[in-house]
Amino acid sequence: MAGTSVSGIGSNIDTQAIVKSLVDSERAPKQTQINNQTLKATTSLSSIGKIQAALDAFRGAMDNMKTASSFSGLSVSSSDEKVATVTTGAGAAAGSFSLLVTQLATASKISTKVFDGGASSVVNAGSVPSTLSIKQGSNTFDVSIPAGATLQQVRDSINSQYANKGLSANILTDANGSRMVLTSSTTGVGSDLILSGNSGLETGTSVLATPQNAKYTLDGVAMVSTTNTIADAVSGITVKLTGVSPVPSGGGAATPSTITVSTDTSTLKSAVKGFIDTYNALIKAVSTETQVTTNADGSMTSGALTGDASLRSLVSSVRSELNATGGTGQMKSLAQFGVETDQKAGLLSVNDKVFGAAALTNAADINGIFSGDTGLLARMKTATDSFAQKTTGVFAARTASLSNSLNALKKQQDTLDARMTGLQASLSAKYSAMDTLVAQLRAQSDSIMSTLNALNNSKDD
Repeated sequence: MAGTSVSGIGSNIDTQAIVKSLVDSERAPKQTQINNQTLKATTSLSSIGKIQAALDAFRGAMDNMKTASSFSGLSVSSSDEKVATVTTGAGAAAGSFSLLVTQLATASKISTKVFDGGASSVVNAGSVPSTLSIKQGSNTFDVSIPAGATLQQVRDSINSQYANKGLSANILTDANGSRMVLTSSTTGVGSDLILSGNSGLETGTSVLATPQNAKYTLDGVAMVSTTNTIADAVSGITVKLTGVSPVPSGGGAATPSTITVSTDTSTLKSAVKGFIDTYNALIKAVSTETQVTTNADGSMTSGALTGDASLRSLVSSVRSELNATGGTGQMKSLAQFGVETDQKAGLLSVNDKVFGAAALTNAADINGIFSGDTGLLARMKTATDSFAQKTTGVFAARTASLSNSLNALKKQQDTLDARMTGLQASLSAKYSAMDTLVAQLRAQSDSIMSTLNALNNSKDD
C-alpha cells in the first residue's frame, strides 16, 4: 500500500507498527489508571491548597480584629497630637480628659573619652581580649573586645549584639577626634548607663543625658511614668506622650490638651462588615471547590472536593460559633444587630436599618459579642485550630497524603515505562528474528525456483 512504512525488509511486513500496537495495548490499562489517579490527586491537592490559603487568611483576620479596638464602637482623639496620641482598647468608655504634660521620659546617654586617632583608633592595644561591661539597672551587657580592636569595631559589636535589648552605640567625630556615645531605648529614673570592665573605655566617660520620668496631670491629678507610653492611667486607653504642653507666646500657664472618647457607630458598622467580608471569603472558597456545575448538555460536573467530609466539618464548626450567643450585654447575637444569613449560599449580609437602630442604644453589646477570650473572634480561631495547624492539621495531613500518593504514582509510571521499554525491545528482537528467517526462506525458495526453471528450460531445448 502506498505510503506504508515497511520495517520488515525480509518479510515486507510492518513489524514496527505491530510492535507498537502490542506495546500500546499492554500499556493502556495501567496508563489510564495512573493518569486518572494523578489527575484526581493533583486537582484535589490544588483545591486543598486554596482552602488552606483561605483559612489562613480568615484566621489572620480574626487575630487582627481581636487586637484592634474597632468593635468597641468608640473613636478617640487628641486635641493636640504634638503633645499626645491616643488609642482605645478593651474596657474603654466614652468620656473626656484634660492632659497637661510638663516633662517627657528620657533615656540615659553617656560618652567615652575622645580618641584623637578617630574611629579607627585602636581601643585594645594589648595581646589578649578585654571586656567592656555596660550596666543598666539590674542588667549587665558584656562586650568582648579582641586584641587590636578599633573604636568602630567596638561600636559595631555593641549594635549587633544588643540592639534588640534597646542599646545603641554611635561615633561622634570633630576636630579633636572621635568618641563613642551610648544610649538606650529604656527611659525613666534608674535606667542610667554605667560602664565598667578592663577595656579602657570605662575611664574618662561623661554623662550627656540623665534619664528622667514623664510628668503629667490628668484631669488635675499629678502623675509620673517611667515611659512615654501610658497604658494604665485610664481604663482601656493608651496615651503616647509626644511632647510637653505648649506655653502661650505671651507667657503664662501651659495649655492642656483634651482627650475625647466618643461613640462612633460608623466605625462599629465598618468593623462588623469587615468580619462579614472575611467570613464570606472563606465560605465562597469552600463553595468554589465543592460546587456541582450543570453543563450545557445537562450533565453535571462535580468540584474537586464535592462531598468532602473535612470541608463539611469546617463549615459546620464556624457556623456553629456564628449562631452561638455570647457577651454580657442585653443583645447577645449578631442576628439582633441585623446580620442575616442567605439560606442558599450561606453568606452573611447586614440589614443597615436594623443595625442602625440596635447600635444606637446597644453599641457596647457588639464589643461583648466579638471581643474577649470567649468572644466570637476567639471562638472562631479555636474552632478552626484542628483544620489549620501547619503540620498536624486536617488539611496539612491531607496535603501530605496526596503528595505521597503523587510520589507513589510517579514511581508506578517509572516502573511502567521501564517495563514497556523492555517489552518493546523483546518484541522488536523477536520480529526482527522472524523477518530474518522469512528473508532466508525466501532466498532458499528463490534459489530452488531458479534451479527448477533452469532444468525446465534445458528439457525444452
